[in-house]
Amino acid sequence: MRIFVTGIAGFLGSHLAERLLAMGHHVVGCDSLLGGELVNVPPEAEFYQYDCRDFNAMAKVMKGAELIYHCAATAYEGLSVFAPAMIMDNILSGSVAVFSAAIAGGARRIVFCSSMARYGTNQVPFEEGFDPRPQDPYGIAKVAAEAALRNLAAAHGVEYAIAVPHNIIGRRQKFDDPYRNVASIMANLMLQGRQPFIYGDGEQQRCFSHVEDCLSCLLAMGLTDRGLSQVVNIGPDEEFVTINALFRRLKDITGFEGQAIHLKDRPAEVKHAWCSSERARRLLGYRTTRDLDAGLRDVVDHIRTLGPRKFRYHLDLEIRTARTPRTWTERLM
Repeated sequence: MRIFVTGIAGFLGSHLAERLLAMGHHVVGCDSLLGGELVNVPPEAEFYQYDCRDFNAMAKVMKGAELIYHCAATAYEGLSVFAPAMIMDNILSGSVAVFSAAIAGGARRIVFCSSMARYGTNQVPFEEGFDPRPQDPYGIAKVAAEAALRNLAAAHGVEYAIAVPHNIIGRRQKFDDPYRNVASIMANLMLQGRQPFIYGDGEQQRCFSHVEDCLSCLLAMGLTDRGLSQVVNIGPDEEFVTINALFRRLKDITGFEGQAIHLKDRPAEVKHAWCSSERARRLLGYRTTRDLDAGLRDVVDHIRTLGPRKFRYHLDLEIRTARTPRTWTERLM
């Protein structure tokens, strides 16, 4: 099958492309390289450096692809409060362009990677049947993109599925980006002997997903009929952890001997956020095969292999107020 993967140079997209290639599929992909790295693209894949917002480019390279995985995203939930125009444009405009080009090119099915940000301040664990209550521009854009996909799929008779990955970790995750990936940011700083930063009291609760455990769900949603027209949380629900506890686990793995620096809360950050995996277990046969410590060790080993890096402040802040985190305004990392 000819399969198209957006965000193929990114963390999730590159792993997915590798798995599809190993299964014998012809994989085509695009990436703007805003958040991805060219080295991540599997050499067997057909690669185009295009921005998803460019409908004409998407229509050209997607033509003939039967299955589309839309993994590309400016996945900056916290930053979206301070750069909403850029992030919402990338998420919503980019998604609509991808969906439109996919349908115009004859795609049979679209699998969209949404976000746990869709649930906002719902009670935990988040279940797929909950009404979305996003608390930040990133989550709002993801929910709007979901609605656009349902509308276009129904209008044009195209199959769809919506995956909800959450806090994915593992090898190849970007670790020099100061705006996202809390575990990788902490590990990169610790391996440089520098103190990591924790926003607020650090009692925010999260559940982290190993990238390998997400892939089985995405493959099932694309290659079988078990997730059609469904929203499905993909990732574990057995081992939620506070950010303070995450810091302690990374201390043990890295051998870091210092303490974290606590800064004030970030506005609009959801305190408790983890998902139920019951639907994934029932529909997709999901099971957790790698626990949190295994994922964190993979993150640390990856950084050690490549060497710790300086952080790149590659995105502009659109809103600078007293509420904007000092880590970004003063480039503390």
